[in-house]
Amino acid sequence: MKIKKLDHLYKIYNEYDAFLIDLWGVMHNGIRLNASAINVVKKLEEKDKRIIFLSNAPRPTKKVVEFLKKLKMEEKFLKNVLTSGEAALNSLKKKKFGEKFYHLGPERDDSLFFDMKKDETTLEKCDFILCTGLFDEEEENLKYYEDLLKDFTKKKLICTNPDLTVHRGGVEEYCAGKVAEIFENLGGEVIYFGKPHKEVYLSCLDVNQRTLVIGDNLETDIKGANSMNLDSIFITSGIHKSKINNEEGIEELLKKHNVSANYFQNELTW
Repeated sequence: MKIKKLDHLYKIYNEYDAFLIDLWGVMHNGIRLNASAINVVKKLEEKDKRIIFLSNAPRPTKKVVEFLKKLKMEEKFLKNVLTSGEAALNSLKKKKFGEKFYHLGPERDDSLFFDMKKDETTLEKCDFILCTGLFDEEEENLKYYEDLLKDFTKKKLICTNPDLTVHRGGVEEYCAGKVAEIFENLGGEVIYFGKPHKEVYLSCLDVNQRTLVIGDNLETDIKGANSMNLDSIFITSGIHKSKINNEEGIEELLKKHNVSANYFQNELTW
């Protein structure tokens, strides 16, 4: 299937009942909202379409909603938001992986396990490793994580954000998925929460609704759409922008990642 350029979403929106939209890379860049994408959401809401924001943020849904409000997103658009962190939290509460955990990630993610803080312990004593990202003081040194984890591959690592990288403004940063990749290369087992893994879709989709997936990450958004057999729009100004020069470059990139998308837009545009 050859990907088609879609200048305007209004040309196809009526073919779908629901729109599953990524946040970071589509709706905002970590610093400001994308005005064109906000206009799309406004138009879809006016036409009574169901809008679900599905994010690989390693934090509870309510924290992401608070962040979006700070960016000045209107509350009426935030009725259906789900994060990979929230999906992980639901399993942690059920003690699916044991009780004691070691938190690998920045302090700002502590809100994820606020109610389970008493169960946080050392790497040596934990039942499992809860990875939400990289430590603030070791954001770029990947060898640090290899050395940290090499003797603990018998424990499971729970990854609350499968993304490898993200752009905050114009700066690329590593995500939890990068640490998970290192752990797997060491021979450890990783349990992933979030896109492209099916469970997170099943928890927020109505299978009777025709759903269009909109995202900028081929490994998570588009791969997830493929695994759920859903149509998709690939937003090219997001995470992969530095690898795309023209339409042929888009086709090559899709092939490289072994995924397919129905349409592409530079940014989400009505």
